[in-house]
Amino acid sequence: MDLDVFVNAHRSEWDRLDHLLHRGRKLTGAEADELVDLYQRTATHLSLIQSSAPDPLLIARLTQLVARARATVTGTRRASWRDAARFLTAGFPAAVYRARHWWIPTAVLSVLLAALIGWWIAAHPEVQSAIAAPDDLRRMTSPGGEYETYYSSHPAASFAAQVWTNNAQAAAMCLVLGAFLCVPVIWILFLNVLNLGIGIGLMSSAGRLDTFLGLILPHGLLELTAVFVAAGTGLRLGWTVIDPGPHTRRTALAQQGRAAIGMAIGLALILFVSGVIEGFVTPSGLPTWARIAIGIAAELAFLAYVYILGGRAARTGDVGDISDAERSAELPVAA
Repeated sequence: MDLDVFVNAHRSEWDRLDHLLHRGRKLTGAEADELVDLYQRTATHLSLIQSSAPDPLLIARLTQLVARARATVTGTRRASWRDAARFLTAGFPAAVYRARHWWIPTAVLSVLLAALIGWWIAAHPEVQSAIAAPDDLRRMTSPGGEYETYYSSHPAASFAAQVWTNNAQAAAMCLVLGAFLCVPVIWILFLNVLNLGIGIGLMSSAGRLDTFLGLILPHGLLELTAVFVAAGTGLRLGWTVIDPGPHTRRTALAQQGRAAIGMAIGLALILFVSGVIEGFVTPSGLPTWARIAIGIAAELAFLAYVYILGGRAARTGDVGDISDAERSAELPVAA
């Protein structure tokens, strides 16, 4: 496409649209119809220029012009409680459901790796010695040791808030840093798996694996699931950089990035529930079976939420992104 010829052919339309936008609400009915028509044409022109003859200055001008026209045509929209309800009942669970082919394998491989690390540590005393001195290991793993007192070392409310903040930050980092070709996500996930594996190995070597699982499972099922969802979504975002599918790389990244931001908010709520369990249930005087039952119930409730509400929303076309009306026009590319 000859950009100069294209600009000369359509500049008058863009100038006319700019003129109508400056007039605001003083338009006649015919002028309002003309504004809508020019807005649609200019959006098409912008898509053509972006895909065929990118010019930064021209794209910036037309982008601003289309955004102003769109705001005028569609009107200003404010977020409402209905938007929050839709996000919680459709958008967020649909995004998690659609990402299941990434986070379920991530969860399975991570748990297997943690178990393997735990077995390796438990079976090799020299590895245990490399982790800490024998006296330090006894302080960590003995009855009333650090692994047990950790969950009751601070007031429940402040401990739950601290745990929630740390886990939410880790989940957000997995989601955001996924765009860097997955490498930071894999590292963050490995550190979490390594810490879990060390705990399994050391407590197993002390013959107290049942105590460790009784402390981890009440909150860990939901907490680790949220981390695996964040890591799997981050990996999918990183893969989008490599293979954007039937869209331009920028369009695909924008869609996946917006969904990831929404998931960060949703996962923060899930991790809040996990933090409450870790702060109030894990160190409580409830029998071990009761604490574990609470953790299993929370995990099953989350999975039902994702597969029932999320599956239903995903089947109707919800991808966890903003609505079609709020997205910029785009042109698909050949697969």
